[in-house]
Parts: sequence; structure tokens; C-alpha cells
Amino acid sequence: MIGRLSGIVLEARPERVVLDVGGVGYELSVPLGTFTALPPAGERATLHVHTHVREDALQLFGFATADERAVFERLLTVSGIGPRLAVTILSGLPLPELVASIAAQDVRRLVTIPGVGRKLAERLSVELREKMSGLAGGPPSAEAPRSLTTLAEDAVGALLNLGYKRAQAESAVTQAAGDGPGLDLQGLLAAALRRLSR
Repeated sequence: MIGRLSGIVLEARPERVVLDVGGVGYELSVPLGTFTALPPAGERATLHVHTHVREDALQLFGFATADERAVFERLLTVSGIGPRLAVTILSGLPLPELVASIAAQDVRRLVTIPGVGRKLAERLSVELREKMSGLAGGPPSAEAPRSLTTLAEDAVGALLNLGYKRAQAESAVTQAAGDGPGLDLQGLLAAALRRLSR
């Protein structure tokens, strides 16, 4: 099992990263919090890894922090949640907010995450409420400054990957960008997600 990888970022998108470790390119699925914490391509990054083994595939999931991986692994213990949905849930809210929402059994907040209906939100609250104690850290911000246009395009792309329609995503990102010109990608996404959940 692979538990941690450290290497050069070859390619990064909102849902996946390719890390060069000793000449081998490892492709990892990542949540948005980890994507926004990654350094630019060509720089070194270290990711905590969850190795998911199936009969027909070996999948790697990368996380910026041990807490993020721990929440992912707890999500997998809930009936009906596979690794892809767990990544979507992690991407739907900033990690501290997700942990707090589950711990507080805030079903209304949880159903704002794409792919999470009322029944699943209730299951998350009941099954994970106790298991979330001590987990609240979010990934550190290690993002290089980027232009607002690039940030907006990245934010819209990330929201499309989460299942939002383009018109919704563009509108939310435009409004969020107007609020805080100094926002990084994570802040812009968080602000856009708040608008989409209203």
C-alpha cells in the first residue's frame, strides 16, 4: 500500500494530479482543497495517499493533510459512499466546515453538496458525528498568485466537475470575485459554493 508520495508536480487539474516520483508518474485523484494547496507545476509536493484496490483497478487518492485523508477514509465507512463520491463530498465544502456540519448534524448544509441528498446527509450525520472529533484542519495554502481571469476559469471548471451547470457556476464565480479581489482559488471557490447553497 502507498501511504505517502513526494515528488514533482507534472500536471494538476481540479480532480487529479500527476506526481513524478523518481521518474515514475503517479496519477492521483484529489479533492478541491488539495488541488488549491498544490504548488505550481515543476515544483515539489508531498501528498498523503489512500490506496484503493478493486478487482479491476488500483486507484490512488491524494490529500494535502493527514486530516483530509482521515475524513475521506471515514466517509468510505458510510453505506453508499465510494471513493469518487467521498472526493466530491470533500470538494463540496471547506474541510473545517464539512467536519463541523457533520458533527452538528447540519443536514441543510450537507445537502448543498452535489450528489448528497437528504437521506445520505442524515446517514453522514448519524454515522460520522462521533468519528469527526479532533478533525478540523484544512489544507495549507501554498498557491502562487494567479490572475483573476485564470482563477475564475479554474473555479468554474471545478464547479462543473462537481456537477453544477455552467450558467450557475459562472454566475456564482462572478459574484464571488466581485466580493473579494484578493481571493485565492480556494477562497473564490468557497465564496461561490456559499452562493450556490443559498
